[in-house]
Amino acid sequence: MIILASNSPRRKELLKGLDIEYRTWVIPDIDESYPETLKAEETAEYISRKKSEPYFLEPHVRNISDNDIVLTADTVVILEGRVMGKPADEAEACQMLRDLSGKEHSVITGVCLRSKTKTKTFSVRTAVEFDNLSDEQIKYYVAKYKPLDKAGAYGVQEWIGYVGVKKLVGSYFNVMGLPVQRIYSELASFK
Repeated sequence: MIILASNSPRRKELLKGLDIEYRTWVIPDIDESYPETLKAEETAEYISRKKSEPYFLEPHVRNISDNDIVLTADTVVILEGRVMGKPADEAEACQMLRDLSGKEHSVITGVCLRSKTKTKTFSVRTAVEFDNLSDEQIKYYVAKYKPLDKAGAYGVQEWIGYVGVKKLVGSYFNVMGLPVQRIYSELASFK
């Protein structure tokens, strides 16, 4: 049984699309911090692995059977070597989108598959290029869609993706928050 350790509606939708049976279980208030000395490209994997650890400690480990695989993930946006996580408020969301406007950035999702006997961590990178966004477009998107729960302050599957994404190289689903093709492949070999 796969245990999806996420409340993200996008991750639930994407995992469901693989026709894999899973259940959701989220331990609240898991620390998602990372060392400032960590390379930006390693951040998503580090956090995804860190998110998996509490599930295998007492008392939570009692809820995991020998056949269960806990799936944790973390998505970050990297612009010019800087990690962009989730914005704290609408003002920061607008600033993030201004920073991304007219530029190419990377979206990296780190995934950790963990059982009682094995841990596999990997990440997938997608290059995304935004067209130039006007301040009116940015304010409209942030006010209407409230992207405070999204890395880089945007959801590619929402309005801003329709009007702003000029080019995407790699997995579209990775930008949504879960590289499902790679997950499917890794689960097939996870013994």
